This record gives sequence, C-alpha cells and structure tokens, in this order.
Amino acid sequence: MISKQEVEHIAKLSRLGLDKKEIEKFQKDLSVVLDYFDSLKEINTDNVEPMSHPSGSRLKGSELRDDKDQSFENKDDILDAVPDRDKRHVKVKTVF
Repeated sequence: MISKQEVEHIAKLSRLGLDKKEIEKFQKDLSVVLDYFDSLKEINTDNVEPMSHPSGSRLKGSELRDDKDQSFENKDDILDAVPDRDKRHVKVKTVF
C-alpha cells in the first residue's frame, strides 16, 4: 500500500490541500490503481505489435475524417442561446 507520506508528496506536487480523511481515502484509491498496473505487468505481450494510437488504422471504422471548413446554418440561433458573448464570440470562464 502506498504510504501517507507518498500521498502527501503527490498532493503537494499537485497543489492539493488534503485533510487526514482525504489522505487516507487517496491512500486506498491510489493503491488500487497501482495494484492494477502491477497486474498488467503479468500479461504476455511478446507477439503484440505496438500501436501508435489506440484507434489505429487496423480497426475497421476508426479512420479519422478530414478536417474541413464547413458552413453551419444555425449560427445565429446558437449564439442567441449562449449566456455570455462578445459579438460573434462565445465567452467562457477563465480556466487558468
């Protein structure tokens, strides 16, 4: 099981303030995740070809569409429905 000190260190790196109850919860949760990764080490992947993307071209129907500029007929209706905008730009809350 991951130690409380390791959880506190991860929380500090992530800039999370955790109380004792949260530290104990994350100690258990992170241990479950790490145990799962340990179980993956036991899988034999000797004859498995590496993939560059999980939806690689070997999977039927996984091809990506071309990125094309397309007109959209209901632009004004959508802009009228947003709560905050600046002319033709939708305003959203700052992320950073």
